[in-house]
Amino acid sequence: MWKKFLPITEWLPNYSSSSLKADIFSGLTLTAYAIPVSLAYATLAGLPPQYGIYGYLIGGLLYCIFGSSKQLAVGPTSAISILIGTAIASLAEGDAHKYMDVAALTAILFAVMSIAAYFLRLSSMINFISETVLVGFKAGAALTIGLTQVPKLFGVPGGGHVFFDRAVILVSQIPDTNLALFAFGATALVLLIVGDKFFPGKPIAIIVVVVATLLITFTPLGSLGFKTVGIIPSGLPEIYIPNVGIHDIEQYSTLAFACFLLAFIESVSAAKTLAKKTGDEIDVRQELLALGVSNLAVGFAHGYPVSGGLSQSAVNEKGGAKTPMSLAFASITIAVCLLFFTGLLKNLPTVILAGVVIVAIKSLVDFREFKRMYKVNKQDFLIAISAFLTVLIFGILHGIILGAVLSLILIIKIVSTPHVAFLGRIPGSNRYSDLKRHPDNEKIPGLLLMRVESPLLYFNVNNINKTIWKEISDHENELKLVVLDLSASAYIDSSGARFIKRLHAELKIRGISFRIAEAHSAVRDTLRVEEIEHLFGHIGRRDSLHDVIVVSAKQYMIDVNSHE
Repeated sequence: MWKKFLPITEWLPNYSSSSLKADIFSGLTLTAYAIPVSLAYATLAGLPPQYGIYGYLIGGLLYCIFGSSKQLAVGPTSAISILIGTAIASLAEGDAHKYMDVAALTAILFAVMSIAAYFLRLSSMINFISETVLVGFKAGAALTIGLTQVPKLFGVPGGGHVFFDRAVILVSQIPDTNLALFAFGATALVLLIVGDKFFPGKPIAIIVVVVATLLITFTPLGSLGFKTVGIIPSGLPEIYIPNVGIHDIEQYSTLAFACFLLAFIESVSAAKTLAKKTGDEIDVRQELLALGVSNLAVGFAHGYPVSGGLSQSAVNEKGGAKTPMSLAFASITIAVCLLFFTGLLKNLPTVILAGVVIVAIKSLVDFREFKRMYKVNKQDFLIAISAFLTVLIFGILHGIILGAVLSLILIIKIVSTPHVAFLGRIPGSNRYSDLKRHPDNEKIPGLLLMRVESPLLYFNVNNINKTIWKEISDHENELKLVVLDLSASAYIDSSGARFIKRLHAELKIRGISFRIAEAHSAVRDTLRVEEIEHLFGHIGRRDSLHDVIVVSAKQYMIDVNSHE
């Protein structure tokens, strides 16, 4: 049980010296990536820069103990940072202390939701969020995040709450561009892009950060209007209790749920992507606990919600991480930097952090996937575009909520309008398949065979009923027997059972017999409880569709050309 609850107890006793060497190196590599990125993400969230570092320090350490992925790196991410920044800005009403309280409270509420989902075994909920919606959401979030950083490249204040507001304001401010800052930022951005392309997984960002800081410190560039990070408090984070009340918990629950939903999807997707490369298995339910505990600790340490992200995890994996211990070494290195080296970052220009964010988010826009969906399934493409536009028009918070709603609507639409296959016999056999897909199948005069390819539930029986009666009406004069194959319906509810009972009664009035074949045990139990089974006689678990057809057809003088 403890190995299940604490995965570290399973792999740590067998920890090897070769893994130690690899994890130390990957931990140092991750630190070189995490420090500039976490500083950038914290400013994106509207928080002091050290709060981003706290997320990596504490979140990574707790995930090392509770996480099931060997390479997933946990810390602040771009999407959650902008979600926090845009949502809290209007809620905190300009109060800096309230801003920090709300950010920490969001992480704690996130943790409560995640841990509750773990104990309630709700990990399967990730399956309800369509990848199609996520493609659109990520692209919209990337553009939204990017546009919050572009003003820093031009040296203008920017403004606005959603994408199009920001775009209009930015265009109006371009004449006020600080050319020296723009040239400096554009050069750094090009170096970051080139480094990311040709040296993936290497700490290019930290090199650019160091060089930029030195230039601002020791050259006349520092007098040309560059904004810098400023003094970052040294030392480790202290325990912090957010000053909030019950009303605050109710008010910020929606934001916390959006962060939880986004983080869980992002983390599991990244973990599964990395696991495919190594052949490892991810315990999706355990990820709920790991994220919950990580965010709980971060929330009580001046932090804001953290998540596993693909970009930082890719850096960790490419650095050679063998186990989650790489996160522990990264946390140790970050702690040393917080204790002794924060003074070196005070002249770091914020325009460099803007470049780091832009490079980190560019992978969120997947043009190839949009193109593939347009070719393969226009409906998926329209759903992705809808999610994309929703984020641009209404913002990331509404975008993730609508994304979840769109996914559920898509599932309900599919299940509420299931395919009803009308069957014919495969020539030369005793097997039956869909006549629409296989027009060469043999129709049996006087006999209608059908298979509903979904459970029979209260919200789909009306559509099923309409489809079936349309087919019956077209052949009513010649029909003697209707057989419903339930092999593809693993479950029926009381509405589904009553639908079968009504179908039997209405066919009987028309002088048409009705039989059921290949019903699953759970379906037979429901029919028995609903007192319907006796209408059809015994429904045997060993009787195949062909057996039911042969026995029933003999009774009603239908020639099925049996080969028996």
